[in-house]
Amino acid sequence: MTDHNRPFSEDERQGLYRAIHERRDVRSQFLPDPIPADVLARLLTAAHHAPSVGFMQPWDFIVIDSIEVRQSVLDIFEEENRKAADNYSGERNTRYKSLKLQGILESPINLCITCDRSRGGSHVLGRNSIVETDLFSTCLAVQNLWLAARAEGIGVGWVSILDQQKLACTLQLPEQVYPLAYLCLGYVSEFLDQPELQAKGWRSRLPLEDLVHGNRWAQPLENMQLKTALKIPE
Repeated sequence: MTDHNRPFSEDERQGLYRAIHERRDVRSQFLPDPIPADVLARLLTAAHHAPSVGFMQPWDFIVIDSIEVRQSVLDIFEEENRKAADNYSGERNTRYKSLKLQGILESPINLCITCDRSRGGSHVLGRNSIVETDLFSTCLAVQNLWLAARAEGIGVGWVSILDQQKLACTLQLPEQVYPLAYLCLGYVSEFLDQPELQAKGWRSRLPLEDLVHGNRWAQPLENMQLKTALKIPE
């Protein structure tokens, strides 16, 4: 039996599930310690091994350690964050402004994962009906990197409060390249027991049993064993 066909051991399976459940969007716990080049290379390799529709591999990785570039990105964030705060009023506005939503300068490395929307040409296998599959595929690269980072003890924070056009200009991206995910990477003082937004009372995790449907939307599951495993009441 080749190594690729070898069943995962119980420890390997548990390690994967642990990374999934203990992954966090990190904003406040970054340490200044640099990420060794071989560790960062492993993370990028993990991202590059994500599945992609038509094997188009639309991602590129911009490794950002320049303080000048990161300060420019932080300026974009701060402008957009002020606009975002205006969406809330009263106590919600106060709570929003108290949240730490980026670690652009605190983390030792920033990483922008982009999507080249022309990668693979005008006719990519499997993309005929859903053109956004290049974006979906790039999201899988983000997830691969995030889980690998957790296994390496490295925190990742996704900075989504950014004007994408200004970010693309700052990073000098070609017209067909979309800056899909701007990430902060670094070792951390701790991984929180629960997502930070949940810990601070912004939102709670939805019950899985409320999100699983049977055959059609809003229809009950007919698979009794799955219902039992999910602890869905009769």
